[in-house]
Amino acid sequence: MLDAQFIEHNKQQLLDERSRLLEDMDLLKQTLQGEVDMDLEEADPDIIEREKSATLLEAMEVKLADVEHALKIIEAGQYGICERCGAEIPKERLEVKPEATLCIKCQSEVERMLRRGMNLQRSRWHFPVA
Repeated sequence: MLDAQFIEHNKQQLLDERSRLLEDMDLLKQTLQGEVDMDLEEADPDIIEREKSATLLEAMEVKLADVEHALKIIEAGQYGICERCGAEIPKERLEVKPEATLCIKCQSEVERMLRRGMNLQRSRWHFPVA
C-alpha cells in the first residue's frame, strides 16, 4: 500500500507535468496557427515541420489525458491500483511513470491489443476495484 506522502509527491509531479504540457501545447498551437506558404515541391520543409509539430501535439494531448486521468484516480482514492485487474501497481513503476493506472502486465496486454488494431477505450478495460 502506498503511503500518503508518496501519493502527495506524485500528485505534485503530475500537477507540474500538466502545467508544463499545457504551456508547451499552447506554444505549439500558436506555431501551428501561423500560415504556411504552400510550395508545390513534394518535400516542402515548412509542411514537413508542420506535420512534425502536429504529431508532437497529438502525443502531448495523449500524455495530458493520462496525467489528468491519474489525478482523478488520486482524488478517488484509487491511486496505485490497476484499473484493469485490481492488483497493486509497484511503487517503482509509479516512481518512473506517475501517470500509470495499469500494472505492467495489464499495460503490456492493452498495448498488444492496440497493436492488433483493437479499438480500446479506458472505460472498456476498467474494472471497478472493491
